[in-house]
Amino acid sequence: MRIVIQKVTHASVSIGGEVISKIDKGLMVLLGIENGDTKEEADNLAAKLSKLRIFEDEKGVMNLSVIDVDAEVMVVSQFTLLASTKKGNRPSYIRAAKPDESIPLYEYFCQEMAKLIGKDVPTGQFGADMQIELVNDGPTTIVIDTRIDL
Repeated sequence: MRIVIQKVTHASVSIGGEVISKIDKGLMVLLGIENGDTKEEADNLAAKLSKLRIFEDEKGVMNLSVIDVDAEVMVVSQFTLLASTKKGNRPSYIRAAKPDESIPLYEYFCQEMAKLIGKDVPTGQFGADMQIELVNDGPTTIVIDTRIDL
């Protein structure tokens, strides 16, 4: 699993011009699921994300988690995070899990995040052509890959 985390002042997901999800202060998370990823990896990643100290404390130091600041988390599935650009100029997505494997794991990850932060986790729509708007706060952007970082 690979995630791109962006600390945001607000974010939204639209399909066909209609906003389907939105958050205020929090984390916009793009999630890519790779062939062979497991629920155990999803658990570890959700735990790490919920405790990641990237919000500023009263001294302006990144020392607080999404839970500490009572912020929101939005998760959008994005298979293109698993793109391989090693050969040629057209990315290959062969490492990305197929929908029958990735949809249940994506939904599981979102449910686990909701449990950990104690609030609903808005999402995108799996497989849809989505437009994402956000204001990156900081800017703060972090990438975590379960095969490298956990």
